[in-house]
Amino acid sequence: MRDALFWGMKVIVITGASGGIGAATAELLAQATEHQLVLVSRRRDALEAVGARCHGRAAVLVGDMERRDCVRAVVQDAIRRFGSISTWINNAGRGIFRPPSEVTDADIDAMMSANVKTALYGMQEVLPHFKERGDGHFINVSSLLGRLPAATYRSAYTAAKHFLNALTVQMRDEVSATHPGIAFSLVSPGAAATDFGRNALHGGPDSRDIPNRQPVEEVAAVIARVVETREPDVYTRAGSRERVLAWYQANGVDP
Repeated sequence: MRDALFWGMKVIVITGASGGIGAATAELLAQATEHQLVLVSRRRDALEAVGARCHGRAAVLVGDMERRDCVRAVVQDAIRRFGSISTWINNAGRGIFRPPSEVTDADIDAMMSANVKTALYGMQEVLPHFKERGDGHFINVSSLLGRLPAATYRSAYTAAKHFLNALTVQMRDEVSATHPGIAFSLVSPGAAATDFGRNALHGGPDSRDIPNRQPVEEVAAVIARVVETREPDVYTRAGSRERVLAWYQANGVDP
């Protein structure tokens, strides 16, 4: 497998791959492409179940992406096994159910660790490898709430995704000045039919019960497209950009 990249095959690492958007993306890529997948999550049993549905194209690595040493170990293991990494999808993350007036220090720390540090560690630890290759692609899975601070009960999560969006753009600006072959993409889903709500800190509504939720397969299809196109900033649902602009205009804010 060490020469796979010379045959046009991409080695794609997906974090948070044991369920939801990560799992759906892995299964779609395994079915629709010839790429080699590396699936990462803390939950071994769930991760192995996803890997088993990927037609023999997925290696499974158990690791906590909130720990820099674990991220570094995943990078090293993926390169050792497959010779290189082409695309790194930062999908690991977690929500919260708590209004801003009740958010605690621990809540902020948890949201920043799960939604910002996981992506920052991924970008920083893979970046030297991408620079050596002169090519590479980061895809950071954000949220519509990273553009639209409209769900009060997701306040700390919304703040973390705004942070992630800014960090992604600034990393892109820094790296493109010296290594234009390295791309950074932001993908912003809205509410998707996953376990996200049930797994949120302090509980909250099941995402599958939210009106107008998007099928997770549709979100995965957009991410799979971005793997190939390297589009820099993508919403997963038509009309989302217009919705964001309309919200800012209605609230007297110039975005």
